[in-house]
Order: sequence, then structure tokens, then C-alpha cells
Amino acid sequence: MALEITVDVQAATPPYEQIRRQIAAYVDGGLLDDGARLPTMRALAADLGVATGTVARAYAELEAAGLVASRRRTGTVVTRPEHRPAEDEVRRTATQLAVQARDAGLDGEAVLAIVRAALLRAGAA
Repeated sequence: MALEITVDVQAATPPYEQIRRQIAAYVDGGLLDDGARLPTMRALAADLGVATGTVARAYAELEAAGLVASRRRTGTVVTRPEHRPAEDEVRRTATQLAVQARDAGLDGEAVLAIVRAALLRAGAA
């Protein structure tokens, strides 16, 4: 799967954090499997128009969080936490919600607001 990562250099959030969040979301969302290779730091930096050190910091933070590992011969690879069936069920439900929201004409921000409210009501946030 090709990563679709964007960086807004005008945003208050530092570029390395934007990169870290987006890759973490791919991993947490199950879109990047265990063992999937991330682009090299140089390649991703060139694609995004940022310094290699910016990508290096994002990768270092992802590694510290246990989401990726740097390996000598294979580069940086995803190291997803152990398989959790309950998370898989929530992912399936979230996918169904996303399809239902799209079909109803709701945008992403509206759906996120609805989910945040539901989490607050359930005491999960």
C-alpha cells in the first residue's frame, strides 16, 4: 500500500509530528501490516519536501512507541502490536460507519464530532 502522507508547513503542528501521526494512524487502523516496509527517510523527505532529519525524528518517535523497528537490511518496518480480536471488530464497525456516513453525505469532521460525542457519553474519552 502506498502511503498518502501530507505535510502542512504552515500548520502549528511540527512537520515531524504530522508525519508521525499519519503513519501511526495507518498502523493503528490496520492499513499497514506487521512487517510492511516504510519508505526510506530520504525518499519520504524528498516526496514531502522536508529535511531528512524531520522524517528521522518521526521514525524515531514511532520506534519509541513500538510501532516500527529499524532493521539494517530491510529498513524501517511496521511492528504492529499483537493481534487483538476486539480491535478488529471495532475497525470493522468503524469501516461500516465510514461507508454509512459517506452514503449519507456527511463529511469527516461531522463524523468525528459524532464519534467524540459518543465516546464522551460512554465515558471512554
